[in-house]
Amino acid sequence: MKLNKPKFWDTKLSLFTILLIPFSLIVILIIYLKRKFTRTIKFNIPIICVGNIYIGGTGKTPASIFIANELSKLGKNPVILRKFYKKHVDEHNLIKKNFKNLILKKSRVLGIKESVEMNYDTVILDDGFQEYKIKKNLNIICFNQKQLIGNGLILPSGPLREGLSSLKHANIILINGIKDKTFENKILDINKNLKIFYTNYRPINIEKFKNKRFIALAGIGNPNNFFDLLAEHKINIIKKLIYPDHYKFTKKEILKIVDDANKKNAGVIITEKDYYKIKEFNLNNIEYLKVILKIENNEKFIQLISKIYD
Repeated sequence: MKLNKPKFWDTKLSLFTILLIPFSLIVILIIYLKRKFTRTIKFNIPIICVGNIYIGGTGKTPASIFIANELSKLGKNPVILRKFYKKHVDEHNLIKKNFKNLILKKSRVLGIKESVEMNYDTVILDDGFQEYKIKKNLNIICFNQKQLIGNGLILPSGPLREGLSSLKHANIILINGIKDKTFENKILDINKNLKIFYTNYRPINIEKFKNKRFIALAGIGNPNNFFDLLAEHKINIIKKLIYPDHYKFTKKEILKIVDDANKKNAGVIITEKDYYKIKEFNLNNIEYLKVILKIENNEKFIQLISKIYD
């Protein structure tokens, strides 16, 4: 069954939102109790957590890959650690393609212990801000400027895994998009020590898509961000297909889309993450947009991260 993110998560109060608020209150209570009573474990290895409070589509994995590669340039030996979820194989393959060291474990604690045993000198926790049992040296929280905190409510009435007050435990904020002073002031009121950096995705193979027609397909957290990026670069999209994050495509589904594109004298363009879901089908007529993450004030950002080694 294909279930997409509810539209009311990113709009003002609706009937659905109001009906779900009692369930959100239960989630808030559970979060409070977990934060208060979970025993924290400290490890003898620096741990950088790249997390979020808005569920999905904030750029945690690209940021983790970026940090891992930058630390490698400094002579460090980092590893990206993810909690293993079978349906997240697309993100696992995306990391493996762009960085050599990846540990997948059902238990993040066991993953950190394995990292130490394998002589890595830094753990980059891709997701895990809500893993309260792990003492992190640095918490980096990712937002997308187009969604930010949506309607501002906790799951299931809104898209937040935790409230903004959780940023008291954060150190660095990464905002993908344009500068938003209003939001900056809002989060600095919660934690005046936050360091805020802006990021953007830079396509590196965009020229091959110019002067062509495409059906665009996205099965990611916030698919409209992908479509907007294509529009910014004036790629001619004749049809948009949206699927849930981590959606598992069948070969039959993809062949049907390709056939539709052929009839319309168009190609099919997808995200790199989606590409790794269908790579095994060995289809040559599907293109993916390759992007790299760029961070404004990159040197300052790396200097800040490097302080964990002081």
